[in-house]
Amino acid sequence: MLRVNQAGEFGATCIYAGQLAVMGNRAPHSAEIAAMAEQEAVHREKFDALIAKRGVRPTLLQPVWSAAGFALGAATALLGPEAAMACTAAIETEIDKHYTEQLEELGDEDPELSAMIREFRDDEREHRDAAFAAGAEKAPAYPVLFQAIRLGCRVAIAASKRI
Repeated sequence: MLRVNQAGEFGATCIYAGQLAVMGNRAPHSAEIAAMAEQEAVHREKFDALIAKRGVRPTLLQPVWSAAGFALGAATALLGPEAAMACTAAIETEIDKHYTEQLEELGDEDPELSAMIREFRDDEREHRDAAFAAGAEKAPAYPVLFQAIRLGCRVAIAASKRI
């Protein structure tokens, strides 16, 4: 759980970096994206610390997630602010599901990790809701974009669990 969650938070920071590299700080929703990026960086720092504390090896795919995340962020930002928000909505929809499944699996077994996952899941839900409120569903080819990004997220989760 720690490996995949840390990888996901790392990937999120890369996606937002790609979006902000294209959008700058004056485009519609760039302030929201920057705030979300800061929150994801805090999540990553906390997972980094817990990984170190518990002696868990991070995924070996981090270089791949760095490049893929930045590229996804840049590509969606190039499609426009609504596409950038559609990316956030898709990923956070999948992460909400992923974190909820982890909480069910953990039960009362690991209160420290459960509390962290619950807090971060709630943050991710806020990001998802903000993305929808900012017009994610107005993105070009929204249904295809949304489902393709969700599928990519599921593939990244599965790969990070193994490698």
